[in-house]
Amino acid sequence: MQLNHPDIQEVLVTAEQIQVRVAELASEISDYYRDKNVLLLGVLKGAVPFMADLSRAMDIPIQQDWMAVSSYGSGTVSSGVVRILKDLDADIKDRDVLIVEDILDSGLTLSWLTSNLRARGAASVEIVTLLRKPEAAKVKIAVRWVGFDIPNAFVVGYGLDFNENYRSLDGVGILSPSVYS
Repeated sequence: MQLNHPDIQEVLVTAEQIQVRVAELASEISDYYRDKNVLLLGVLKGAVPFMADLSRAMDIPIQQDWMAVSSYGSGTVSSGVVRILKDLDADIKDRDVLIVEDILDSGLTLSWLTSNLRARGAASVEIVTLLRKPEAAKVKIAVRWVGFDIPNAFVVGYGLDFNENYRSLDGVGILSPSVYS
């Protein structure tokens, strides 16, 4: 679905910009993990389009797994309380894990997830996020790869949602406050 939706206040990242950046990230990540056995860990549901596009663009063997964690509920601001809704299927002990995330907002969820994966014995844990809101950070978190830095606004599209809507938009835009206020 095209991003020129009436509920989008402003387009931040177009489908074309995403395609170009995903290809660049895939190349960098492939080079970094060239001789390693990497597990891409997608964070459901928002990272699905990004993980699919990223993994297809990579030129190394990879494995994939998924987790679903939530700190939002149905609101627009992270609660900071993380719940695991779907856990990993794979054993990550001594594995190189790359968390594939749609957006880094407060950092609370990713900080918790990174600690959780390290506690499970991962050899390494790195993060690639399509979007980062530098102004929204509440904790410092090391992110190896960032697609785009964006303003601290509520965004939807390319996997990001509001109440399960707008995920299929082909780019990322700011959702009009009239939709959620």
